[in-house]
Amino acid sequence: MPRRILQLKVSLAGTTPPVWRRLLVPGGYTLDRVHRVLQYAVGWQNCHLHSFDIDGEQYGPPDPDDLLQLRDELDHRLDGVVGKGDRFGYTYDFGDWWEHEVLVEDVLQAAPGERYPLCADGAGVCPPEEVGGPSGYAEFRAAIADPGHPRHAELREWVGAHFSARRFDAGRVSTLLRRLT
Repeated sequence: MPRRILQLKVSLAGTTPPVWRRLLVPGGYTLDRVHRVLQYAVGWQNCHLHSFDIDGEQYGPPDPDDLLQLRDELDHRLDGVVGKGDRFGYTYDFGDWWEHEVLVEDVLQAAPGERYPLCADGAGVCPPEEVGGPSGYAEFRAAIADPGHPRHAELREWVGAHFSARRFDAGRVSTLLRRLT
């Protein structure tokens, strides 16, 4: 039986310019592995908690105290919980509260010789970790764009002189994703 590949469009809510990725992900990946794909693809550093909201059910990392009441993401395959046309949520960093909308655009057969996951398209660079969520990112972008802003120099030093909210390279993301295989 050929491997099923899910084409996902992942959009980060509340960002301008838009941040989104089109990913081709093996349907047999468990949700913990999908989490790692999203971390690499969007550009997060996997420093915070996360959860998936799929059809009213919450999935996430095992919680021995069951405080968050999440279903264990290790026990659920992507193709077992979603199909073509489905939408689900992925939240990263419960402090900054980065919400991602994920749309299953298509279900494909794996191309012979192709390595998955891979990034087919996208736009926008990921906001830096610890920037303060969507509102903090808007303030960050304003300060970075204005050399006269009181925090401009401090934030430029923090993220580097070459930060651009529009920079995106699907090939680089695919190279990073190949580290998962």
